Amino acid sequence: MSPRPIVIAHRGASGYLPEHSRAAYELAIKQGAFAIEPDVVVSKDGVLVVRHHVELSGSTDVRSRVEFADRYTSKVVDGQVETGWFVEDFTWAELATINCVEPFPQVRTESAARSGEQPLLRLTDVLKIAQRASSKPTVVIELKHPSYFAALGFNMAELLGQVIADAGWKRNDPRLVVESFEKSVLIRLRTSGIASQHIYLCEHDGSAYDEVQRLGGGLNYRDELSSSGMITVAKEVSGISLDVSILLNRDGSGPALVQRAHDLGLTVYAWTLRAENKFLPRDYAQGFDPKNWGRWQDYFGLILDTGVDGIFVDQPDIALRLIAERESRQ
Repeated sequence: MSPRPIVIAHRGASGYLPEHSRAAYELAIKQGAFAIEPDVVVSKDGVLVVRHHVELSGSTDVRSRVEFADRYTSKVVDGQVETGWFVEDFTWAELATINCVEPFPQVRTESAARSGEQPLLRLTDVLKIAQRASSKPTVVIELKHPSYFAALGFNMAELLGQVIADAGWKRNDPRLVVESFEKSVLIRLRTSGIASQHIYLCEHDGSAYDEVQRLGGGLNYRDELSSSGMITVAKEVSGISLDVSILLNRDGSGPALVQRAHDLGLTVYAWTLRAENKFLPRDYAQGFDPKNWGRWQDYFGLILDTGVDGIFVDQPDIALRLIAERESRQ
């Protein structure tokens, strides 16, 4: 395991610029992030598009586009009813005319001022950004809702393999990491030799949707992160990525959980670290303005003290500075 935690730019430097925009990725690379993280969904014509969710209105300007008003609809996504504009109802040619916007405009006002400046990206575009960068950052690709897209006829594992080949990357390039909240797609990718690491995203509560489909109730995350459950997980994937709330349980079990994973050979990441009061626990906020930055150094430090191998961060530069400062005091 790496003695120095890596910093993964969550959707690019999304604390400063609209998430998943070219500018956000380029800024993250400039700031020195070890890796950039694109979330991936699928268009109507099978293109892997970089968006956090299948519903587009939260992070794009689709709501203001009168030519797409008739696409407004409701769907069931992983068992939950959602309403809006869905990526699979648009071809890539149509999506290419839609622009990135700041999802938290009242909190990240400077980023919001840049909304609408840049179009959506495909995964192939992000791979090109990484390949052209002199630092050659790792690309941590999150496959969103694989079961949902499988029901629509899209095999995300196969689509990913094709994009990687078309982009001129080796299937198992050491700078290619794939993560998902569904372990089954990671197992398929690992078996196929696509990507160098396969990271299972885990939440504090609930069950992965592919487990729900497979078993009705499904194994829940607590079961999978138990001592016996993690032994099975370690045979299926190369790492886990944990919601920070799992690591900061009141019982203080976070460091022991990380150590147990390390003992089984698993890499451990944590998500997501953000500096603003809105995203910090109340004990670490400063004042009541959600825009203000709180005691993020103390909060980030708690996560780092658990022994994780990497952190997903919206502001990569400050995490890098904090890690360097902590090293200098050792």
